Amino acid sequence: MSLSENSKPPEKDVGAEWAQQVWLWPLQATRLALDAYSHWFADRGPAAPSPMPDPAPLAWTTPNTIALQLPSMRLRDFSRGPGEQPLVICVPYALHGALIADFAPDHSLVEALQRGGVNRIYVTDWRSAAPDMRYLSIDNYLADLNVAIDGIGVPVDLVGLCQGGWLSILYAARFPDKVRRLVLAGSPVDVSLPSQISNMVRALPRPAFEQLVLQGDGIVSGKHMLRIWSIPFSLHDVEAALQTDLGDGSERAKSLLARFEQWDSETLDLPGTYYLEVTDWIFRENRIAEGRFVALGRTIDLGAVTVPLFVLAGERDVIVPCDQALATAPLLGTPPARLQRAAEPCDHLGLFMGRNTLRQSWSRIARWLQSDIDSLDARISA
Repeated sequence: MSLSENSKPPEKDVGAEWAQQVWLWPLQATRLALDAYSHWFADRGPAAPSPMPDPAPLAWTTPNTIALQLPSMRLRDFSRGPGEQPLVICVPYALHGALIADFAPDHSLVEALQRGGVNRIYVTDWRSAAPDMRYLSIDNYLADLNVAIDGIGVPVDLVGLCQGGWLSILYAARFPDKVRRLVLAGSPVDVSLPSQISNMVRALPRPAFEQLVLQGDGIVSGKHMLRIWSIPFSLHDVEAALQTDLGDGSERAKSLLARFEQWDSETLDLPGTYYLEVTDWIFRENRIAEGRFVALGRTIDLGAVTVPLFVLAGERDVIVPCDQALATAPLLGTPPARLQRAAEPCDHLGLFMGRNTLRQSWSRIARWLQSDIDSLDARISA
């Protein structure tokens, strides 16, 4: 993946936004695999090793410690003091790592929540899949999330980002007494509302996804996904995601661009079992929204989820379109007086990294998390 600073901004918003965001989701990269489905994997040998060593992994922006190590994750603790209500940020387990929640100063969700007075923050730092993880399933990740939350102390406030949102909803429905409040940001749940991702997954035969897993001996390679679809992103794209001007040639701008490029290149490998369950159960069969998802032995009832809920969507998000993100709220049993919605004028990544979104909607969310929920409805929109 390379950064083209001289690329012109795309002319068509919808198609261009989709191209700008495509590297975020491993699901979309499978599209090229289908184009050559009958011969791609058979004819291509192992990729040649990179002649250049990988740079050192990016450092975290906000000081933290490892609170717990599990087969699927490192639970990172960003807490600044004991005794506060704990909050868990469930990041997406997709192509990129958990630094999406703590990208850089002024572009860190952790930092924004701390600035808003939330002092006990934990982040699920999902591990890249090793060969012995090939059979891990959604249930395995849900179970490890439960172990982590039990270790923190229940109930927690749970914040689900992107695909971390559907996992958070499953958790809240499976363990309703362990979640105090729920925040969903750019989260796909009811995929009957169209998006490029759900439409593409449904259009592809399952063997295309299975072949991708077989090629990696049960592991979906993040590096391979980037090689399959190597659309360069432009300066305009990064500026839109971070909501800041990076064209002035300053050291700060150069640093952010380099950091973004490295973040994009530091991919995660996914267990084949988990990958196929996500593509089938979440994006093809829409089991969560239709009440047919079985999580840890129990069929999930979204109507039984009555916790206070805040839903955040991006008006220019084509990964999880605004109407799809906001449509999650009616599926839950949360009373209207305990429901908040917000839509930001941003794309998908802008929901988590955008400077303006962090200062506005996430500041509002921080206040909501700390307010008396019974009197909040009348005051929070002021």
